Amino acid sequence: GIATTTAEWISAGLFLAVLAGKLPSADGQLGKKMAGKDGSGETTISIVPLVELPSWKQVQPLVVASSAVFFRAVVLQLSLSAAAAMAARGGEHLAEGAAASVAAHQIGIQLWLLCSFFCDSLAAASQGLVADALGRDDPDEARDVSTTVFLYSTVLGLFLAALLQLGETTHWLFDFFTDNPSTQQALAKILPLIVVAQPVNALVFAADGILQGASQFPFQARAMALSGFTGVATFLALEAGGRDVDTLVHVWTALIALQAMRGLTSLYKLVEKDGPIDLFRAQVD
Repeated sequence: GIATTTAEWISAGLFLAVLAGKLPSADGQLGKKMAGKDGSGETTISIVPLVELPSWKQVQPLVVASSAVFFRAVVLQLSLSAAAAMAARGGEHLAEGAAASVAAHQIGIQLWLLCSFFCDSLAAASQGLVADALGRDDPDEARDVSTTVFLYSTVLGLFLAALLQLGETTHWLFDFFTDNPSTQQALAKILPLIVVAQPVNALVFAADGILQGASQFPFQARAMALSGFTGVATFLALEAGGRDVDTLVHVWTALIALQAMRGLTSLYKLVEKDGPIDLFRAQVD
């Protein structure tokens, strides 16, 4: 915790120094010494904050985008928190009951998040590249970038699934995280679901980055609300009809249903004829 906080403060200080022109930026523009307009002297390109409040027209795009992202984050965190709460009610068929169920769920979440960080790197790259292409009014390049990112994401998702499957087959993942038999038994029930979910997760993260690059923030907020509802509905349906199956399995099935709906809604927007990407549109020469 201390190390993370220290690193964040150092990063914040460096970013502020770059914006203020005290340090050169990566592209060499901010903080770069340049000749004055009259050819004499030197000026430094920097960003100086204004003291007056901006108009609503100026901040509206920022407010819309940030509020949509905030809403998505809240829905996702509520879903994950609800999943943890339901996992604490699992373990019906385990010797140590709910304790083993929660421990296995936490291990599963950590594996899920670790793989998500890898997938998110492609999302971050696609966001910048798609935004740049659309900003230059080049939809063909935006589609090319999207197609390439989806290809890389598919390969990455299959690779991560293969790694997790290898760890499950060799029992290495079980032994690495815990030597408790009940926890290992609970983990064995959900690990196949985590393996199967990796290709879906990779594609969902890629689609997220592309749509964010296309500034589809309100749509993503609505899609996340629908996905969260899908996850809850899936869990309730499984609990009502599958009493003989551990609740922990229902929790992870619901999480996969949530991700699948995110993927479907993203696909809808990506292939929309009048959308910003129109993924299947033929390239214009």
